[in-house]
Amino acid sequence: MRVHLVTMPWHPLDLPSLQLGLLNRLVRRTRPADEVTEFHGSLRWAEFLLERSGGRLRPGDYVSVGSDAIFHGLGDWVFSGVLYQDPAWGLARLRDYAAARDVPVDTAVAMRPYAEAFVAACAAEILAAEPDVVGFTTTFMQNVSSLALARELKRHRPRLTVVFGGSNCDGPMGHALHRNHPFVDHVVRGEGEYAFPALLRHLDRGTAPADVPGLCWWDGPVSRANPETRRTVAPADIPSPDYDQWQTALDASPVREYVHPKLVVEGARGCWWGEKHHCTFCGLNGSAMAFRAKPGERLWAETARLVRRHRLLDVVTVDNIIDMAYFRDFLPRAAGSGWDLRLHYEVKSNLTPAQLRLLGESGTVHIQPGIESLGSRVLDLMDKGVTGARNVRTLRECENHALTCSWNLLYGFPGETAADYDAVVDQLPALVHLQPPSGAHRIQLERFSPHFTDPALGFGKRRPAGMYQHVYDLPESELADLVYLFDTEDAGLAGPAERRLEAAVAEWRAGHPHSRLLFEEDGAELLVHDRRHGRPPAVHRLTGWRAGALRRLEDGRTVPALHRLLAEDGHEVPAGALDDWIHHALGLGLLFRDGATYVCLPTWGEPVRVSESGAVTGPADPADPVPGAFYHRRGPGFVTVMDRREPGTAVRLTLDHPDLLAAFDLLMEPTPLDALDPVQRAAVDLLAAERLVRVAEGRAVTLPPRVGRWPVPCTAI
Repeated sequence: MRVHLVTMPWHPLDLPSLQLGLLNRLVRRTRPADEVTEFHGSLRWAEFLLERSGGRLRPGDYVSVGSDAIFHGLGDWVFSGVLYQDPAWGLARLRDYAAARDVPVDTAVAMRPYAEAFVAACAAEILAAEPDVVGFTTTFMQNVSSLALARELKRHRPRLTVVFGGSNCDGPMGHALHRNHPFVDHVVRGEGEYAFPALLRHLDRGTAPADVPGLCWWDGPVSRANPETRRTVAPADIPSPDYDQWQTALDASPVREYVHPKLVVEGARGCWWGEKHHCTFCGLNGSAMAFRAKPGERLWAETARLVRRHRLLDVVTVDNIIDMAYFRDFLPRAAGSGWDLRLHYEVKSNLTPAQLRLLGESGTVHIQPGIESLGSRVLDLMDKGVTGARNVRTLRECENHALTCSWNLLYGFPGETAADYDAVVDQLPALVHLQPPSGAHRIQLERFSPHFTDPALGFGKRRPAGMYQHVYDLPESELADLVYLFDTEDAGLAGPAERRLEAAVAEWRAGHPHSRLLFEEDGAELLVHDRRHGRPPAVHRLTGWRAGALRRLEDGRTVPALHRLLAEDGHEVPAGALDDWIHHALGLGLLFRDGATYVCLPTWGEPVRVSESGAVTGPADPADPVPGAFYHRRGPGFVTVMDRREPGTAVRLTLDHPDLLAAFDLLMEPTPLDALDPVQRAAVDLLAAERLVRVAEGRAVTLPPRVGRWPVPCTAI
């Protein structure tokens, strides 16, 4: 059997499709006689736009529509005209939607005229391979482009079997997708490791797949939906992904020069916190909340294999939450590798300083800790299991360990009041030296979240989100089963309090790049250097019990607890004096107060920072390059060099020939040319031609330094 696996726009251009990588390996493992081919439609779409528009629509435009506009459905809308065979379909609705919400849509509108020809070209290429089965993976805004291509494939070859799967097909969404689109033969709902091979066996035999759990299939004109199983895929049955076909497609693509490719790995599925306390707003994991994780040794072996094979050192983990066992096995292996990895991880926000330090040592430079709020009562409404004080500690420790921390400040929870935010907003100017949220965002109602499944939590009225009106030509009753996001009545914060929160967060974001609040030990004195936005520069000097108190508050304490600890440290502090000092330090913005708990705010580390404009701030480190300009990184048996010395260009080179590597390393120290043998001299000539080595006055030296500590935010480079 010939199986064609397809990922369509708007999959990120810089990442391989984990789903295709897993299914490719799965089919070859379970059905070694089958032929498996991948089609990377996202790369093809970016190429198509670049060529057909004469360079006007570039990969950056792809990102603005496919990622930045994900909550407005622009990417799906681009292809809805093809699906419904009407180039003008939904345009008026989109214009009205955009005008009401001040959403820019010109780029999406400029892309739509190219969609029909693109879908036709995709269909012709896939059909030329004469597949028996075409499997689509769909997540977020991949539905409409996938449906448009599936319809075109079936129009030309009705006997072709079309299968859909992925996150967009979970639960009732999968059945709605199936019954409303007769050209989709099967929909796999939930995880596919067991269901997809079982379906292929039925196709081989020509039998009805009535026993495949969760599968949607056509019984004559009737759309059947088999009962879903509660069984989850065991970690031992989750394949290691194969990205060879993605690498081949990327290497041949003109889009390659526009992206910084990364690897994708999966260590765990589900959420161990959500199994016990499902965060009320979160719809992730859908029907597969049960937490399962590969052993850390296996995850490291898979990661190392992919790094060696693809010569890439940037690795994105897709786990919704890190397995805490990885602090004992996976992360120490990464830290001990000696490779210049850059890892992304989603973590819980209550990690200890030692755990955050290990993340930094392992090469983890970007974390999503799910902070969500700095107010304990609002965090309780979310069922986050963490306090505002602890979240502030996490932000401070990210600064200490140069970890880029991505987070959103969420509001709009049933039961919250303006009073829950007043104390937090009043203190935000004191936090300006810590990494700010991306913004203050009202929560949305997501399918599978407790807010959705239990209307008694406060969102009893709901309807499919307004963006779907310009995406699908379906009645609301069908959209109610098909879509993931819903509109509902606003809850919680509103009016002046909402605007005050948004303004305070905007001020935080504006002031952060140039703000510092740093500890320094000077003999018996503890100094705090204050260079925060909105405050006059100051140096605060603390001695004796006051210095001890500030240090003790790094872990967050109540005043009685702090008083006991100071006594244990040998300090005799009158209770009234301690209360007065706490009040004074709070007024100076050296502390954050969360109810009865106080947390000190100065940091010991000062990472190099890159502002949104690209300006570099922070201390210069002779061992580090200007962030993003010219540097090298080391992997197993190879070196990668990033060269952005010429404005507007980015050249990425990989050195893996032993002679070149040996010469590159030798010349890290200036070396006389007459000390080199003929092989080394030839290597020097090649490296000099690429401007990686400087030759002058009879000596040669390697130019790009090894990257040391990544700046914050690391995503800026």
